[in-house]
Amino acid sequence: MRREWIGSAVLLAAVALLVLRPWEVDPEAGPLSVAAEVVRVVDGDTIEARIGNEVEDVRLIGIDTPETVKPGTPVQCFGERASHFTKRRLTGQRARLVFGVERRDVYGRLLAYAYLGDRFFNPILVRRGLARTLTIPPNDRFAVRFRRLELAAARVGRGLWGAC
Repeated sequence: MRREWIGSAVLLAAVALLVLRPWEVDPEAGPLSVAAEVVRVVDGDTIEARIGNEVEDVRLIGIDTPETVKPGTPVQCFGERASHFTKRRLTGQRARLVFGVERRDVYGRLLAYAYLGDRFFNPILVRRGLARTLTIPPNDRFAVRFRRLELAAARVGRGLWGAC
């Protein structure tokens, strides 16, 4: 019985290390996640969120929705649908933003995974065919999961996979 317990404890510790990856956390960077209010949706994969007293641009990690507002780029197929979906789901909502290893992109936007309660929002867009995967290391924690969802959506022609 004691050996089983020790084995289980070692397994649990190993899984926790693999999932939490504490060696990747920069203690100077601040909290791993924050509560935020989504004040505006820019497009399907970019939001503005109030964090404390500041409003920050936030780019959702691991996904890429078709463009709707990029200067010099025409509105892409299924972009308006993706943007509308994100607006309906996130505008005015309280969300938990979980930061990636790299906190900001080259445009200064925060990089985060978004959760509404216990619902993980980023993969919902992929599963519904509203986004493709976009893996940019070191923010690749859910890349395999997102890729499986993308392949499943493409296989049945869901969303942009059937329309574009």
